[in-house]
Amino acid sequence: MSSATGPGRSIHHWLFALTVFLSAFLLFQVQPLISKYILPWFGGSPAVWSTCMLFFQVTLFAGYLYAHFVSTKLSPRGQAMLHAVLLGAAALLLPITPDDAWRPTGHDEHPILRIVALLTASVGLPYFVLSTTGPLLQRWFSQQSPGTSPYRLYALSNAGSLLALISYPFAFEPALHSTAQASLWSAGFLIFGIGCIFCARGQLHLKAQAATTTADETEAVAPNWSDRALWFTLAMVASVMLLATTNQVCMDVATVPFLWIVPLTIYLMSFILTFDGDRWYSRKWYLVLLMLSMLGVVRMLLTGPMVSIVVQVGIYLAALFFCCMVCHGELARQRPGSKHLTSFYLLMSAGGAAGGLFVGLLAPYVFPSYWELHVGIVACFIATLAVLFRDKASYLHAGQPRAAWLLIGAWGLIMTLALQSHAREALHGALAVSRNFYGVLRVEDDLTERPEMNRRGLFHGSILHGTQFLAPERRQQPTTYYGPQSGAGLILKTHRAGQPRRIGIVGLGVGTLCAYGQPQDTFRCYEINPEVIRLARDYFTFLSDTPARTEMITGDARLSLEHEPPQNYDVLVLDAFSGDAIPTHLLTREAADLYLRHLQNDGVLCVHISNLHFDLRPVVQGLARHLDMHCVCLQAAANEEQGTSLCHWMLLSRQPLSSDVLTSAEKLDRPSDRTLLWTDEWSNLLSVLR
Repeated sequence: MSSATGPGRSIHHWLFALTVFLSAFLLFQVQPLISKYILPWFGGSPAVWSTCMLFFQVTLFAGYLYAHFVSTKLSPRGQAMLHAVLLGAAALLLPITPDDAWRPTGHDEHPILRIVALLTASVGLPYFVLSTTGPLLQRWFSQQSPGTSPYRLYALSNAGSLLALISYPFAFEPALHSTAQASLWSAGFLIFGIGCIFCARGQLHLKAQAATTTADETEAVAPNWSDRALWFTLAMVASVMLLATTNQVCMDVATVPFLWIVPLTIYLMSFILTFDGDRWYSRKWYLVLLMLSMLGVVRMLLTGPMVSIVVQVGIYLAALFFCCMVCHGELARQRPGSKHLTSFYLLMSAGGAAGGLFVGLLAPYVFPSYWELHVGIVACFIATLAVLFRDKASYLHAGQPRAAWLLIGAWGLIMTLALQSHAREALHGALAVSRNFYGVLRVEDDLTERPEMNRRGLFHGSILHGTQFLAPERRQQPTTYYGPQSGAGLILKTHRAGQPRRIGIVGLGVGTLCAYGQPQDTFRCYEINPEVIRLARDYFTFLSDTPARTEMITGDARLSLEHEPPQNYDVLVLDAFSGDAIPTHLLTREAADLYLRHLQNDGVLCVHISNLHFDLRPVVQGLARHLDMHCVCLQAAANEEQGTSLCHWMLLSRQPLSSDVLTSAEKLDRPSDRTLLWTDEWSNLLSVLR
């Protein structure tokens, strides 16, 4: 087999390098792009990202399977011809912008199936073609340039992926609308396609026999079944830890691309370092760091969400990095010769897809709470033990094996017992636990020595979403963020009091605001999670005790409001949370226009902005300016005896609020020094990070 020499060989190498780099860049740029695009369509849930990741991992596996099949079953010429046809078919489906017909209607739908179908129709084939590029072009490179290792291209591929992820939240997301991002991505795909065609041309000149007999391949030792099983296991453990860590971080902070991208960036960085060369991975040091960081994760799980966001995220991400470095470092140590390159990547991608299937599909139906991280930590321990046991030169066999066994065994036992304790604690004392696409809900009683202070609470993950006093004489007393001095409480007590009113509530909680209802009132509640409605009815009595008429609308509030005629609300309360973050799609210009259409001329829009990590005042002020409405920010202090919490509300109205509201408020917050106007195509939570 002939190959290029001199400048021609250099150009040939650069062509492969640039094509592989661009394919990886596009492959990982489209993940946050398309996920954020459809996030508002499905209620802003963290499960949207998990479902998208599941789709991308399974499609990546399909692409690697294609690459393995094509490179082993077809002649070089057949490979080039088939791939050219596939590239042309994918180009015909551009641009990748999802059609509005895929928007859910908000009624009795299966979001996971709809998201998968949407992604398949809009980006499925282009993403599949990109996913084949890494292993296929590395195989072609090894055939067209015998004697040159293709694994450097793998490191370059991961560098392109890393650049895509880092650049998205800091360059593309702040600067471009979603539609412009999709158009730019589609143009990049066409450039990639041209480069791939030029790489394929080299296959046309290869003889079938020559393409399978490089020196590297003839000396390669065929991997056995245990090697392949370990490849699969290490890749799966890293994938489970990636998705479980992402869920853990997003659950109590926010469902935003930045917090999706950072864990994935760490995951890719470990690939780059371990496959670039042996100098980046030291088993001894990384195992020590892994053990220490996992202890930190357990401490965070047991401590709870009140620890600083920087500390929380830092510890979780450090543990993810060390876990990925160990898993991928051991994979890099065991990588085979180029003859088995595609099967190696195939099993790695199969492990990644299996991890995605476990976290995205199996865990929500098997576990009553978020236990994926617990399983991932235990699996990481078992996989590490298997690696050390197989290696006869490891600590378990050389030096002082008894001390090594005792140390690792003690660490594993401590971690397992601590994780079991945390898992039991999540269920201990719970009256009800429910998990679905939208997260984990838990009902608990808080019993004290004073019967009049006994309360029942609803938790979403670790965030309290409403309480009710258990004493009959206090059951209708509004608590937490909805006390009489809160912004919503003041409005519902005073606005059009004594007259028939229509009240809209986006986000039910336990139905606390219905305690303000009068016989002539109608409370229409929008709740995306049907389990919230069930628990509010079965374990709390705000809905059954209120004298007002109540209507319950299941589904995303924006989608429901878009399909409803004007409701003429006197008060519309915006209080929809996932974890501790208001979904951004409820604070965009388009959403505000929708709210205004459903408000009476003298209606009031109440926006709950209590948030540990984000200052949403500039965003709500931007909406008020856009709608030409008056805007007031009210703060109410916590009162343990009354069961109320510190809260912040912003009230928007066409006319100035009545003096009754303003004089009754505990504190009028100063306005923010800036305003932001988010849209469905542009929003950036980093800009309001506290």
